[in-house]
Amino acid sequence: MRPLEIKKDIYWVGAVDWNSRDFHGYSRSPLGTTYNAYLAMDQKVTLFDTVKYENKAELICRLSQIVAPQKIDYFVINHLEPDHAGSLRDMVELCKPEKIFCSPMGLRSMEAHFHFKDWPVEVVKSGDSISLGSREVHFLEARMLHWPDSMFSYLPQDKLLICNDAFGQNIASVERFADQIDRDVLKHAMQQYYANIVLPYSPIVLKTLDQVAQLGLDIDMIAPDHGLIYRGDDVDFALDSYRTFAEQKPLKKAVIAYDTMWHSTEKMAQAIAAGLCEEGISVKIMWLKANHHSAVMTEIFDAAALIVGSPTHNNGILPSVAGLLTYVKGLRPQNKIGAAFGSFGWSGESVKVITEWLEKMEMRIVSDAVKCKHVPTHDDYEKCRLLGQAIGKEINAM
Repeated sequence: MRPLEIKKDIYWVGAVDWNSRDFHGYSRSPLGTTYNAYLAMDQKVTLFDTVKYENKAELICRLSQIVAPQKIDYFVINHLEPDHAGSLRDMVELCKPEKIFCSPMGLRSMEAHFHFKDWPVEVVKSGDSISLGSREVHFLEARMLHWPDSMFSYLPQDKLLICNDAFGQNIASVERFADQIDRDVLKHAMQQYYANIVLPYSPIVLKTLDQVAQLGLDIDMIAPDHGLIYRGDDVDFALDSYRTFAEQKPLKKAVIAYDTMWHSTEKMAQAIAAGLCEEGISVKIMWLKANHHSAVMTEIFDAAALIVGSPTHNNGILPSVAGLLTYVKGLRPQNKIGAAFGSFGWSGESVKVITEWLEKMEMRIVSDAVKCKHVPTHDDYEKCRLLGQAIGKEINAM
Protein backbone atom coordinates (compact mmCIF):
# COMPACT_ATOMS: atom_id res chain seq x y z
CA MET A 1 0.00 0.00 0.00
CA ARG A 2 1.20 3.47 -0.85
CA PRO A 3 1.41 6.34 1.64
CA LEU A 4 -1.66 8.57 1.69
CA GLU A 5 -1.64 12.36 1.69
CA ILE A 6 -4.19 13.31 4.38
CA LYS A 7 -3.42 17.05 4.25
CA LYS A 8 -1.26 18.98 1.83
CA ASP A 9 2.29 17.71 2.41
CA ILE A 10 1.21 15.53 5.36
CA TYR A 11 1.10 11.78 4.83
CA TRP A 12 -0.09 8.67 6.58
CA VAL A 13 2.89 6.31 6.54
CA GLY A 14 1.84 3.73 9.14
CA ALA A 15 1.23 -0.01 9.03
CA VAL A 16 -1.88 -2.19 8.82
CA ASP A 17 -1.85 -5.26 11.04
CA TRP A 18 -4.46 -7.51 9.44
CA ASN A 19 -3.64 -10.46 11.70
CA SER A 20 -3.80 -8.81 15.11
CA ARG A 21 -6.37 -10.48 17.34
CA ASP A 22 -4.67 -10.28 20.74
CA PHE A 23 -4.20 -6.57 21.44
CA HIS A 24 -1.50 -5.89 24.05
CA GLY A 25 -1.94 -9.38 25.45
CA TYR A 26 -5.20 -8.73 27.27
CA SER A 27 -7.84 -7.45 24.84
CA ARG A 28 -9.21 -8.89 21.62
CA SER A 29 -9.05 -7.00 18.33
CA PRO A 30 -11.33 -9.03 16.03
CA LEU A 31 -10.99 -6.53 13.16
CA GLY A 32 -7.20 -6.25 13.38
CA THR A 33 -5.60 -2.86 13.95
CA THR A 34 -3.25 -0.24 12.52
CA TYR A 35 -0.17 1.50 13.85
CA ASN A 36 -0.48 4.96 12.37
CA ALA A 37 2.48 7.25 11.80
CA TYR A 38 2.48 10.59 9.99
CA LEU A 39 5.08 12.47 7.95
CA ALA A 40 5.06 16.26 7.47
CA MET A 41 7.04 17.53 4.49
CA ASP A 42 8.38 21.01 5.29
CA GLN A 43 11.71 22.77 5.74
CA LYS A 44 12.13 20.34 8.62
CA VAL A 45 10.82 16.96 7.48
CA THR A 46 9.11 15.49 10.54
CA LEU A 47 7.95 11.99 11.45
CA PHE A 48 5.22 11.71 14.08
CA ASP A 49 5.56 8.36 15.90
CA THR A 50 6.81 5.08 14.48
CA VAL A 51 5.24 1.61 14.42
CA LYS A 52 5.49 -1.78 16.09
CA TYR A 53 8.89 -3.41 15.52
CA GLU A 54 7.42 -6.22 13.43
CA ASN A 55 5.91 -3.64 11.02
CA LYS A 56 9.03 -1.53 10.59
CA ALA A 57 9.51 -2.53 6.93
CA GLU A 58 6.07 -1.12 6.02
CA LEU A 59 6.95 2.20 7.63
CA ILE A 60 10.27 2.44 5.81
CA CYS A 61 8.69 1.45 2.50
CA ARG A 62 6.02 4.15 2.74
CA LEU A 63 8.47 6.79 3.91
CA SER A 64 10.83 5.97 1.04
CA GLN A 65 8.09 6.63 -1.51
CA ILE A 66 8.00 10.23 -0.28
CA VAL A 67 11.53 11.07 0.86
CA ALA A 68 14.79 9.30 1.60
CA PRO A 69 14.55 8.36 5.30
CA GLN A 70 17.97 9.93 5.90
CA LYS A 71 16.43 13.32 5.03
CA ILE A 72 13.99 13.23 7.96
CA ASP A 73 15.05 16.01 10.32
CA TYR A 74 12.75 15.63 13.32
CA PHE A 75 10.96 12.86 15.18
CA VAL A 76 7.97 13.67 17.38
CA ILE A 77 7.27 10.76 19.71
CA ASN A 78 3.86 11.23 21.30
CA HIS A 79 3.87 7.92 23.20
CA LEU A 80 6.48 5.27 23.97
CA GLU A 81 4.37 2.11 24.08
CA PRO A 82 6.01 -0.55 21.87
CA ASP A 83 3.22 -0.62 19.28
CA HIS A 84 4.11 3.00 18.48
CA ALA A 85 7.79 3.18 19.38
CA GLY A 86 8.92 -0.41 18.97
CA SER A 87 10.92 0.45 15.85
CA LEU A 88 12.28 3.73 17.24
CA ARG A 89 15.84 2.52 17.84
CA ASP A 90 16.21 1.23 14.29
CA MET A 91 14.60 4.35 12.84
CA VAL A 92 17.00 6.58 14.79
CA GLU A 93 19.93 4.58 13.41
CA LEU A 94 18.52 4.78 9.87
CA CYS A 95 17.42 8.41 9.81
CA LYS A 96 19.85 10.01 12.28
CA PRO A 97 17.35 12.79 13.08
CA GLU A 98 18.54 16.21 14.12
CA LYS A 99 16.08 16.28 17.03
CA ILE A 100 13.67 13.90 18.80
CA PHE A 101 10.83 15.59 20.67
CA CYS A 102 8.90 13.97 23.51
CA SER A 103 7.09 14.88 26.74
CA PRO A 104 8.89 15.02 30.11
CA MET A 105 7.45 11.64 31.05
CA GLY A 106 8.21 10.48 27.53
CA LEU A 107 11.92 11.02 28.18
CA ARG A 108 11.73 8.73 31.21
CA SER A 109 9.95 6.07 29.18
CA MET A 110 12.39 6.44 26.29
CA GLU A 111 15.36 6.01 28.61
CA ALA A 112 13.80 2.96 30.29
CA HIS A 113 12.93 1.29 26.98
CA PHE A 114 16.04 2.04 24.91
CA HIS A 115 18.88 2.86 27.36
CA PHE A 116 20.34 5.24 24.80
CA LYS A 117 23.35 7.47 25.41
CA ASP A 118 23.56 10.09 22.70
CA TRP A 119 20.16 10.58 21.07
CA PRO A 120 19.31 14.24 20.35
CA VAL A 121 16.22 14.29 22.59
CA GLU A 122 14.45 17.54 23.48
CA VAL A 123 11.66 17.64 26.04
CA VAL A 124 8.52 19.65 25.24
CA LYS A 125 5.72 20.48 27.67
CA SER A 126 2.13 21.69 27.32
CA GLY A 127 2.21 25.10 25.67
CA ASP A 128 5.54 24.57 23.92
CA SER A 129 5.77 24.72 20.13
CA ILE A 130 8.30 24.19 17.37
CA SER A 131 8.54 25.47 13.80
CA LEU A 132 8.88 23.13 10.86
CA GLY A 133 9.10 26.01 8.40
CA SER A 134 5.71 26.90 6.96
CA ARG A 135 3.89 25.23 9.85
CA GLU A 136 4.16 24.91 13.61
CA VAL A 137 3.56 22.06 16.01
CA HIS A 138 2.00 22.88 19.37
CA PHE A 139 2.18 20.34 22.18
CA LEU A 140 -0.38 19.35 24.80
CA GLU A 141 0.53 16.76 27.40
CA ALA A 142 -2.21 14.14 27.77
CA ARG A 143 -0.91 12.22 30.74
CA MET A 144 -2.69 8.91 31.37
CA LEU A 145 -4.43 8.87 28.00
CA HIS A 146 -3.45 6.22 28.45
CA TRP A 147 0.21 6.26 29.61
CA PRO A 148 1.97 8.94 31.69
CA ASP A 149 4.07 9.98 28.67
CA SER A 150 1.19 10.55 26.23
CA MET A 151 0.88 13.89 24.45
CA PHE A 152 -0.97 15.49 21.54
CA SER A 153 0.62 17.33 18.62
CA TYR A 154 -1.50 20.09 17.08
CA LEU A 155 -0.63 21.66 13.72
CA PRO A 156 -2.67 24.91 13.58
CA GLN A 157 -1.91 25.74 9.94
CA ASP A 158 -3.37 22.36 8.98
CA LYS A 159 -6.11 22.26 11.66
CA LEU A 160 -4.77 18.79 12.45
CA LEU A 161 -4.64 17.07 15.84
CA ILE A 162 -2.33 14.04 16.03
CA CYS A 163 -3.54 12.44 19.25
CA ASN A 164 -1.84 9.07 19.56
CA ASP A 165 -4.03 6.53 21.42
CA ALA A 166 -6.94 8.87 22.17
CA PHE A 167 -9.90 8.42 19.79
CA GLY A 168 -8.40 5.18 18.50
CA GLN A 169 -10.12 2.04 17.26
CA ASN A 170 -8.79 -1.39 16.36
CA ILE A 171 -9.71 -1.65 12.69
CA ALA A 172 -7.51 -3.00 9.91
CA SER A 173 -8.71 -1.79 6.53
CA VAL A 174 -7.62 -0.28 3.23
CA GLU A 175 -9.75 2.75 4.13
CA ARG A 176 -7.99 5.48 6.11
CA PHE A 177 -10.92 7.73 7.04
CA ALA A 178 -13.82 7.12 9.41
CA ASP A 179 -16.39 8.33 6.88
CA GLN A 180 -15.39 5.51 4.51
CA ILE A 181 -16.76 2.66 6.63
CA ASP A 182 -20.11 1.73 8.16
CA ARG A 183 -20.90 4.04 11.10
CA ASP A 184 -22.13 1.22 13.35
CA VAL A 185 -18.88 -0.69 12.84
CA LEU A 186 -16.94 2.46 13.71
CA LYS A 187 -18.99 3.20 16.84
CA HIS A 188 -18.63 -0.34 18.14
CA ALA A 189 -14.87 -0.31 17.56
CA MET A 190 -14.56 3.04 19.33
CA GLN A 191 -16.56 1.75 22.29
CA GLN A 192 -14.58 -1.49 22.44
CA TYR A 193 -11.30 0.44 22.48
CA TYR A 194 -12.49 2.92 25.10
CA ALA A 195 -14.07 0.32 27.38
CA ASN A 196 -10.99 -1.88 27.50
CA ILE A 197 -8.18 0.69 27.46
CA VAL A 198 -9.22 4.25 28.25
CA LEU A 199 -12.09 3.71 30.72
CA PRO A 200 -10.11 3.99 33.99
CA TYR A 201 -8.96 7.45 32.91
CA SER A 202 -12.40 8.89 32.18
CA PRO A 203 -11.98 11.85 34.59
CA ILE A 204 -8.78 12.76 32.72
CA VAL A 205 -10.60 12.43 29.38
CA LEU A 206 -13.16 15.00 30.53
CA LYS A 207 -10.42 17.32 31.78
CA THR A 208 -8.50 17.01 28.49
CA LEU A 209 -11.61 17.64 26.39
CA ASP A 210 -12.26 20.77 28.47
CA GLN A 211 -8.65 21.89 27.91
CA VAL A 212 -8.99 21.45 24.15
CA ALA A 213 -12.23 23.48 24.21
CA GLN A 214 -10.68 26.22 26.36
CA LEU A 215 -7.69 26.51 24.04
CA GLY A 216 -10.10 27.09 21.17
CA LEU A 217 -8.19 24.77 18.84
CA ASP A 218 -9.52 24.91 15.29
CA ILE A 219 -9.60 21.21 14.37
CA ASP A 220 -10.95 19.72 11.16
CA MET A 221 -9.02 16.46 11.35
CA ILE A 222 -8.17 14.12 14.23
CA ALA A 223 -5.48 11.56 13.45
CA PRO A 224 -5.15 8.79 16.06
CA ASP A 225 -2.43 6.17 16.07
CA HIS A 226 -4.87 3.24 15.82
CA GLY A 227 -7.59 2.83 13.23
CA LEU A 228 -9.26 5.46 11.11
CA ILE A 229 -8.81 9.22 10.82
CA TYR A 230 -11.70 11.61 11.55
CA ARG A 231 -12.30 14.53 9.20
CA GLY A 232 -15.02 17.14 8.68
CA ASP A 233 -18.18 16.44 10.68
CA ASP A 234 -16.60 13.32 12.14
CA VAL A 235 -14.33 15.50 14.27
CA ASP A 236 -17.32 16.61 16.38
CA PHE A 237 -18.57 13.04 16.35
CA ALA A 238 -15.28 11.83 17.84
CA LEU A 239 -15.15 14.59 20.47
CA ASP A 240 -18.80 14.13 21.44
CA SER A 241 -18.45 10.34 21.59
CA TYR A 242 -15.51 10.59 23.95
CA ARG A 243 -17.38 12.96 26.24
CA THR A 244 -20.33 10.56 26.28
CA PHE A 245 -18.04 7.63 26.97
CA ALA A 246 -16.29 9.46 29.81
CA GLU A 247 -19.54 10.53 31.46
CA GLN A 248 -20.55 6.84 31.73
CA LYS A 249 -24.30 7.38 31.65
CA PRO A 250 -25.74 3.85 31.45
CA LEU A 251 -28.38 2.65 29.02
CA LYS A 252 -31.41 0.59 30.03
CA LYS A 253 -29.38 -2.52 29.58
CA ALA A 254 -28.10 -5.40 31.72
CA VAL A 255 -25.27 -7.86 31.16
CA ILE A 256 -25.53 -11.36 32.61
CA ALA A 257 -22.06 -12.88 32.64
CA TYR A 258 -21.67 -16.43 33.87
CA ASP A 259 -19.89 -19.73 33.67
CA THR A 260 -21.46 -23.08 34.37
CA MET A 261 -20.49 -26.69 35.08
CA TRP A 262 -23.64 -28.76 34.55
CA HIS A 263 -25.91 -26.05 33.10
CA SER A 264 -27.76 -25.16 36.32
CA THR A 265 -26.19 -21.69 36.52
CA GLU A 266 -26.87 -21.27 32.80
CA LYS A 267 -30.57 -22.02 33.32
CA MET A 268 -30.71 -19.50 36.16
CA ALA A 269 -29.22 -16.87 33.83
CA GLN A 270 -32.06 -17.41 31.36
CA ALA A 271 -34.68 -16.99 34.10
CA ILE A 272 -33.09 -13.76 35.35
CA ALA A 273 -33.08 -12.46 31.78
CA ALA A 274 -36.80 -13.19 31.51
CA GLY A 275 -37.51 -10.99 34.52
CA LEU A 276 -35.42 -8.16 33.10
CA CYS A 277 -37.21 -8.39 29.76
CA GLU A 278 -40.57 -8.08 31.53
CA GLU A 279 -39.39 -4.65 32.69
CA GLY A 280 -38.36 -3.61 29.17
CA ILE A 281 -34.62 -3.94 29.77
CA SER A 282 -32.24 -4.94 26.99
CA VAL A 283 -30.22 -7.99 28.08
CA LYS A 284 -26.92 -9.50 26.96
CA ILE A 285 -26.35 -13.05 28.24
CA MET A 286 -22.65 -13.88 27.95
CA TRP A 287 -21.20 -17.31 28.68
CA LEU A 288 -17.57 -16.79 29.61
CA LYS A 289 -16.37 -19.85 27.71
CA ALA A 290 -17.78 -18.34 24.51
CA ASN A 291 -16.99 -14.66 25.11
CA HIS A 292 -13.57 -13.14 25.78
CA HIS A 293 -13.45 -10.88 28.82
CA SER A 294 -12.79 -7.83 26.64
CA ALA A 295 -15.97 -8.54 24.63
CA VAL A 296 -17.91 -8.82 27.88
CA MET A 297 -16.38 -5.54 29.11
CA THR A 298 -17.44 -3.79 25.91
CA GLU A 299 -21.05 -4.70 26.73
CA ILE A 300 -20.73 -3.90 30.44
CA PHE A 301 -19.42 -0.44 29.55
CA ASP A 302 -22.79 1.13 28.71
CA ALA A 303 -24.97 -1.23 30.76
CA ALA A 304 -26.76 -0.19 33.94
CA ALA A 305 -26.38 -3.58 35.62
CA LEU A 306 -23.86 -6.39 35.78
CA ILE A 307 -25.27 -9.71 37.01
CA VAL A 308 -22.62 -12.37 37.57
CA GLY A 309 -23.18 -16.09 38.02
CA SER A 310 -20.99 -19.02 38.98
CA PRO A 311 -21.39 -22.42 40.56
CA THR A 312 -19.45 -22.90 43.76
CA HIS A 313 -16.05 -24.38 43.00
CA ASN A 314 -13.57 -25.25 45.76
CA ASN A 315 -15.50 -23.00 48.15
CA GLY A 316 -15.21 -20.13 45.68
CA ILE A 317 -16.00 -19.33 42.05
CA LEU A 318 -14.90 -20.72 38.71
CA PRO A 319 -11.56 -19.36 37.42
CA SER A 320 -13.20 -17.76 34.37
CA VAL A 321 -15.54 -15.76 36.61
CA ALA A 322 -12.66 -14.71 38.87
CA GLY A 323 -10.75 -13.61 35.77
CA LEU A 324 -13.62 -11.46 34.53
CA LEU A 325 -14.12 -9.82 37.92
CA THR A 326 -10.40 -9.06 38.20
CA TYR A 327 -10.45 -7.51 34.73
CA VAL A 328 -13.58 -5.41 35.34
CA LYS A 329 -12.32 -4.18 38.72
CA GLY A 330 -9.14 -2.84 37.10
CA LEU A 331 -11.16 -0.84 34.56
CA ARG A 332 -13.25 0.82 37.31
CA PRO A 333 -16.64 1.20 35.59
CA GLN A 334 -19.02 3.64 37.28
CA ASN A 335 -22.78 3.90 37.85
CA LYS A 336 -23.54 0.18 37.88
CA ILE A 337 -26.03 -2.03 39.70
CA GLY A 338 -24.59 -5.39 40.69
CA ALA A 339 -26.09 -8.79 41.55
CA ALA A 340 -24.94 -12.39 41.97
CA PHE A 341 -26.41 -15.83 41.38
CA GLY A 342 -25.23 -19.40 41.22
CA SER A 343 -25.73 -23.07 41.94
CA PHE A 344 -23.93 -25.37 44.32
CA GLY A 345 -23.68 -28.97 45.41
CA TRP A 346 -22.36 -28.74 48.95
CA SER A 347 -21.38 -25.39 50.46
CA GLY A 348 -22.66 -22.58 48.18
CA GLU A 349 -20.12 -19.77 48.74
CA SER A 350 -20.05 -18.50 45.14
CA VAL A 351 -22.77 -15.87 45.46
CA LYS A 352 -21.15 -14.44 48.59
CA VAL A 353 -17.77 -14.24 46.85
CA ILE A 354 -19.24 -12.55 43.77
CA THR A 355 -21.24 -10.07 45.86
CA GLU A 356 -18.10 -9.07 47.74
CA TRP A 357 -16.31 -8.46 44.44
CA LEU A 358 -19.14 -6.27 43.16
CA GLU A 359 -19.26 -4.30 46.40
CA LYS A 360 -15.52 -3.64 46.17
CA MET A 361 -16.19 -2.18 42.73
CA GLU A 362 -18.74 0.14 44.38
CA MET A 363 -21.62 -1.36 42.47
CA ARG A 364 -25.00 -0.90 44.08
CA ILE A 365 -26.45 -4.22 45.26
CA VAL A 366 -30.23 -3.88 45.00
CA SER A 367 -31.49 -7.37 45.76
CA ASP A 368 -30.41 -10.51 47.58
CA ALA A 369 -28.34 -12.98 45.59
CA VAL A 370 -30.07 -16.13 44.36
CA LYS A 371 -28.59 -19.60 44.67
CA CYS A 372 -29.93 -23.10 44.20
CA LYS A 373 -28.73 -26.57 45.07
CA HIS A 374 -27.88 -28.82 42.14
CA VAL A 375 -30.73 -28.43 39.59
CA PRO A 376 -33.11 -25.42 39.78
CA THR A 377 -36.70 -26.09 40.76
CA HIS A 378 -39.72 -24.07 39.63
CA ASP A 379 -39.40 -22.09 42.88
CA ASP A 380 -35.74 -21.36 42.07
CA TYR A 381 -36.65 -20.16 38.58
CA GLU A 382 -39.28 -17.86 40.07
CA LYS A 383 -36.71 -16.38 42.46
CA CYS A 384 -34.44 -15.75 39.48
CA ARG A 385 -37.23 -14.13 37.51
CA LEU A 386 -38.08 -11.89 40.47
CA LEU A 387 -34.40 -10.94 40.82
CA GLY A 388 -34.42 -9.87 37.18
CA GLN A 389 -37.61 -7.91 37.73
CA ALA A 390 -36.22 -6.15 40.79
CA ILE A 391 -33.08 -5.12 38.92
CA GLY A 392 -35.17 -4.01 35.96
CA LYS A 393 -37.28 -1.76 38.16
CA GLU A 394 -34.13 -0.21 39.64
CA ILE A 395 -32.76 0.43 36.16
CA ASN A 396 -35.99 2.10 35.09
CA ALA A 397 -35.84 4.32 38.18
CA MET A 398 -32.28 5.52 37.42
